[in-house]
Amino acid sequence: MMFTKVSCIAVLMLVAMLAVTTMPKVEAVTCGQVVGAVAPCLGYLRNGGNPPPNCCNGIRGLRNQARTTADRKTICNCLKSASSSYRGVSGNYAASLPGKCGVNLPYKISPSTDCNRYNIIRS
Repeated sequence: MMFTKVSCIAVLMLVAMLAVTTMPKVEAVTCGQVVGAVAPCLGYLRNGGNPPPNCCNGIRGLRNQARTTADRKTICNCLKSASSSYRGVSGNYAASLPGKCGVNLPYKISPSTDCNRYNIIRS
């Protein structure tokens, strides 16, 4: 009887360890993902008007991916960097993009944003 209980516990522990090792890992947000999400916004960022739906979907997607402080800071820093990296991008259009897409960000997308100052992109 004692052997059966020990065997059951050992089997449960093995199953639990296998479940943990086979679960998909949650990856941190990368700058590549951020750039990919805002790439459809380049036309708007250069020329204004209305951002296309796939641009706004990308901005919303970034907001939804920002689950940890590290992810939020990565997204902010990548947006900050991208806002000054691409030729012809208007600072005013970059700053207005979240609002045009109906996404509330507590900071402006700008090369001068201090990403350490905000608990950015809260749900």
